[in-house]
Amino acid sequence: MKIRFVSSNDRKIREVCEIASALGLDVLPYPVEIEELQSDDMQLLVSTKLLAAFRLIGKPVFVEHTGLEIPSLNGFPGGLTQRFWDMLQAERFAALIGQLDDPRAIGRTLIGYCDGRKRHFFEGRLEGRIAAEPSSDRAFEWDSVFIPDGQERTLAELGETKNELSMRRRALEAFVEHLRNT
Repeated sequence: MKIRFVSSNDRKIREVCEIASALGLDVLPYPVEIEELQSDDMQLLVSTKLLAAFRLIGKPVFVEHTGLEIPSLNGFPGGLTQRFWDMLQAERFAALIGQLDDPRAIGRTLIGYCDGRKRHFFEGRLEGRIAAEPSSDRAFEWDSVFIPDGQERTLAELGETKNELSMRRRALEAFVEHLRNT
């Protein structure tokens, strides 16, 4: 099965394609930038991005957004993770969040899919904590500070193992299951 995916993030496209391929889904990337609504509400953010992608492509398409929710900050930054990260970068992010009394974090991916008639949403979650210091590999931003529960290393340090347990994989698994059952 082939499905269109809209994202302007090359690394995200590559990761989605790798995971989806392992799940039997052939992704056709559309590397187009869609202006994102700046909101901590990921459902609203993904829904808005999905409608823009469908208008642009005119065929069944999916989009996704991945963010961090920090329970001790009432779920912030959520949908605003990219903006928050861009302002702080790895060292300040880790210093601010990783040294809280409660550095727990939830990585959350929300996939939005429009089949032409209806919108569908699929979520993947991964619980963990923010490291007090970032790892050396900072290529995929907050992967350098997020340590999944049961692990001692950040997502960045896990290498290819990351794709086996990530929130993105969990959301894609739910999406693929939906596609197989429709």
